[in-house]
Amino acid sequence: MASPVRPAAGRPEALAPGPDSVFSSSPPLGLVSGPGLPLGSDSASNSDLASGPDSVLAPPPAAALKSAVDDFLGCLAAERGLAANTVAAYRRDLSRYLSFLTRRGYADPGQVDEAAVAGFAAELRAAGFAASSSARMVSAVRGLHRFWAAEGLAPDNPARAVCPPAVGLRLPKALSVSEVEAIIAAAGADAPGAAPAALRDAALAELLYGTGARVSEAVALDVDEVSRLADDPAVGLRLLGKGGKERIVPLGQYARRALAAWLVRGRPDFAGRSSLASPALFLNARGGRLSRQSAFHRLRLLAERAGLRAEVSPHSLRHSYATHLLDGGADIRTVQELLGHSSVATTQLYTLVTAEHIREVYRAAHPRAL
Repeated sequence: MASPVRPAAGRPEALAPGPDSVFSSSPPLGLVSGPGLPLGSDSASNSDLASGPDSVLAPPPAAALKSAVDDFLGCLAAERGLAANTVAAYRRDLSRYLSFLTRRGYADPGQVDEAAVAGFAAELRAAGFAASSSARMVSAVRGLHRFWAAEGLAPDNPARAVCPPAVGLRLPKALSVSEVEAIIAAAGADAPGAAPAALRDAALAELLYGTGARVSEAVALDVDEVSRLADDPAVGLRLLGKGGKERIVPLGQYARRALAAWLVRGRPDFAGRSSLASPALFLNARGGRLSRQSAFHRLRLLAERAGLRAEVSPHSLRHSYATHLLDGGADIRTVQELLGHSSVATTQLYTLVTAEHIREVYRAAHPRAL
């Protein structure tokens, strides 16, 4: 149950987002979700979660609350070194929480109690968010209150006893080797006179599957980081992962040949379409750096051309990379290093996928399995 509304007397004046605010890049906070807004959708990143039938505009957050949230997000970026996309996800989730507190009259971090945190968690459940989304947002709130207590912005941590909802185990979905090959072939890079886009798409797919790179890591690569690999097969590819962590991964001959074809026969065409020279390895048709969203779209298009019914994303190739390595006998610690996982527990999910594959083969092939 949400706590009673706090009296407004004595609360600091509301502060509208300014140019230096962490929230300045987001739309105004406090738009309460109504029947026209899909609940649980991340597109409603700054919308509130009231269950009322009508959409209303909540007041701006109190200055003390918003400043304290800004401090936390600044700490995530500067001290913990989290990636910009991760900090942006925290900002979206805490925008919801800040708007929730504002509607209930909380004006200062020290006022927030356990009932408020539990009320926010309950409202997420009532709004129909998936358990994974609710768990992510409650975890962000717990981190926020832990920071406030450690920094002396609040007397204690009221979120300590509020646990995120249990999330069912979701195993990574890997493609088969033949499906990966079909996706790469669908780019049409081997056809005579292949278009620049075909060469780029094939190189992107080969790199994602050949290195296990995240799509954000792949599109962030510059030409200089790849051109030095052409002459020495022993040189690995440097990838900059989450939190600025660097790792070196081997680059196989298939990926090397596809990248060489793109750099020699495809990239110059796209680069000439822009008056500003881009250092990016992968370019879009206008000569600028290929975005994550565009890379996702191109992979989906290749999967459709290949006739795959399963939903395919750049991360599908990363999952397939890890699963196929383990199927081939790679040890889990090596796969952990190649993927850039901080914890081996994350990598161990792939062992479950491999074990399930073994069980399926056994059930299909052994005469006494059923």
